[in-house]
Amino acid sequence: MSEEDILLDVEERMEKAVAKLKADLAGIRTGRANPGLVDSLRVEAYGSPCPLKQLAAVACPEPSQIVIRPFDPTTLKDIEKAIQASDLGFNPQSDGKLIRLNVPPLSMEVRRKMVARVKDLCEEAKVAIRNIRRDGNRSADKAEKDKQLSEDQRDSVKAEIQELTKKYEDRATELAKAREKEVLES
Repeated sequence: MSEEDILLDVEERMEKAVAKLKADLAGIRTGRANPGLVDSLRVEAYGSPCPLKQLAAVACPEPSQIVIRPFDPTTLKDIEKAIQASDLGFNPQSDGKLIRLNVPPLSMEVRRKMVARVKDLCEEAKVAIRNIRRDGNRSADKAEKDKQLSEDQRDSVKAEIQELTKKYEDRATELAKAREKEVLES
């Protein structure tokens, strides 16, 4: 592998790790309603589990309410069951056409748990980024061993990989801090 190939691969994978963290953080509950809270929900419909997004439109008309409007009214009961079976802690209210979820305000204890979860997700992302760094360093070592890179080139690739690692770890930390602040404020 060339220098560019190694660095492109490392950066692309680190970008995906941060994107996954961002998606995971969207599912962390703050005091406000947010369609991201139910995005990860999978509904048993048409004989297989489907993401809620494929079965219904999700909106937040009020800061404390999520409205789920199924595209096919026959899936309403399935969506309701999935919400009740999930660990989201919402009590769905259905009027036959749509489902309303009232988002209760968070207690301080629940907020602390949410902050702990945010920190865990951030740490998982950082571990993933460090594993990508390790893989990139191994690729550089292998390329040098296979005479595709000189020793100096290998060292410069490793230095750039370390810079990327720092950059993406910092980005993960920023995302987590912002989400912590939202959880504690609202």
